[in-house]
Amino acid sequence: MKMNGAQILVETLIEQGVDTVFGFPGGMVVDIYDKLYDKQDKIKHILTAHEEGAVHSADGYARATGRTGVVIATSGPGATNLVTGIATAYLDSIPLVAITGNVSNALIGRDSFQEIDITGITLPITKHNFFVHKVQNLADVVRKAFELAQSGRPGPVLIDIPKDVQEAVFEFKKTEKTEPKELPLCDESDIQKAVQLIKESKRPYIYFGGGAVRTSLGEEILKLADKLDAVIGCSMMGLSEIPTDSPRFLGMQGMHGRYASSVALAKADLIIAIGARFSDRATGRTEKFARSAAKIHVDCDRAEIGKNVAVDLGICCDIKDFTKRLTEASGQRKNTEWIKRVEDLKKKETDAYEGLPFLPRDAISVISDVVKPDTRIITDVGQHQCWAAQFMNFKNKRTWITSGGLGTMGFGLGAAIGSAIGSGSRSVLITGDGSFGMSLNELATAVTYNVPVTIVIFNNNALGMVRQWQKVFFDGRYSNTTLDRKTDFIKLAQAFGAKGYRASDKESFEEVFKKASKAKGPVVIDLAIKSDSLVLPMLKPNGTFDNLILRREDISDGER
Repeated sequence: MKMNGAQILVETLIEQGVDTVFGFPGGMVVDIYDKLYDKQDKIKHILTAHEEGAVHSADGYARATGRTGVVIATSGPGATNLVTGIATAYLDSIPLVAITGNVSNALIGRDSFQEIDITGITLPITKHNFFVHKVQNLADVVRKAFELAQSGRPGPVLIDIPKDVQEAVFEFKKTEKTEPKELPLCDESDIQKAVQLIKESKRPYIYFGGGAVRTSLGEEILKLADKLDAVIGCSMMGLSEIPTDSPRFLGMQGMHGRYASSVALAKADLIIAIGARFSDRATGRTEKFARSAAKIHVDCDRAEIGKNVAVDLGICCDIKDFTKRLTEASGQRKNTEWIKRVEDLKKKETDAYEGLPFLPRDAISVISDVVKPDTRIITDVGQHQCWAAQFMNFKNKRTWITSGGLGTMGFGLGAAIGSAIGSGSRSVLITGDGSFGMSLNELATAVTYNVPVTIVIFNNNALGMVRQWQKVFFDGRYSNTTLDRKTDFIKLAQAFGAKGYRASDKESFEEVFKKASKAKGPVVIDLAIKSDSLVLPMLKPNGTFDNLILRREDISDGER
């Protein structure tokens, strides 16, 4: 059947199983929107307040569902407004297809109105991008984009479509939905090398990241840990893949991770890293990171192996195949002294928190107790993000959504909207007054579509994480981190058409959070916290886990 390019695009999206797209129309995508109008029964379009909100929504949709998110924007500023969101997805390996319009082929390179080289701009932050010169290539380009976005290490792909290609006519033939390419299986020789390293160890630690979430590897990791009598920790991106209350699970490791998890990793004599990349926030000073440990690094992306930390055995393969086969090949181990040592670390961690008047922790505990197990918890970036990562009690998979790699303030509200739409259930956004100020315009989107999202603002009248660094490392010189804004978040919520509540302690927060959880649409909760609240533990920049700051009194006089 003959169709114009815009119609071919929409039909190919339907062919690929897309039922929801996020975006903002403009002159160079008006043809695409005209064809979306014809297919409203097949594809739901969510009109956001800003293109950045649209791409974060598509990202949140992908994280919540495991499917590929789709965003559409016009040329020029519409396309460039996607850049931060594309980079966010790229650093966290999220499958995303961004579709932009551009001026007609004849006008390319003439500095035409709203012309921009978006493929050149996004080249470093996409797995691949396409400029579609001819309509006859369009359907296959879209299919290839979905295959690339999902295959191997997932990530964003951009398709730039000139206006004349959207208007041109060509024959369209429907095909089967594109499937991601299969990953290579692990060599048996590598399994045997790993088994030998396990036999030589007495203090094994399994460390996993976002790759385990993508492959739903939690149960296999738990089986392997039981076989090896190992403890388990994760990067920020790995949270929610294993239930928080699993006995062997120590929680997030790293700069602001759980004390027992970080110190145990530093003291281990064998680290099995699965689907994680040893980022600087996880390692501290790399040359002193886990010096006494042999390291096995397994990932689907060969470029990550040995990039940040030298390893004894690097394996590029299907991480699920590796984990299953290593469990089968390993003998039952017993590491009594190691487990006792880790239990002592856990007790020290518990004692450090015991009895402290710590409102952020109390608020997170209320959220954990009230929400349903499958509720998606979304955060922005800062202190609130770290408190949530430390203290949320996750029970179900894919219930933790955050910007871990790029650390994007303003990510949260868009992602919470996309998550709620994708999952079909209420989501909870934990944010700060600084981060929320970057995306509060998307309240309009949440209200327009009556999106079930509870927004909890940890309001400390400051850019809390930077202020914490200024307190600890810069002698309390608070340069431009005190916000001192006059914004009334409750009146703001009401102006947008949402409900709003205030809270200042655990009791009042619990009361209003329960009300919010029963609401039909968006609700904003302004939770007042102290500006000098700290996220602890804390690793000094380029420090080691031997000198983690666990308690406020661990901060030297010059650092208070």
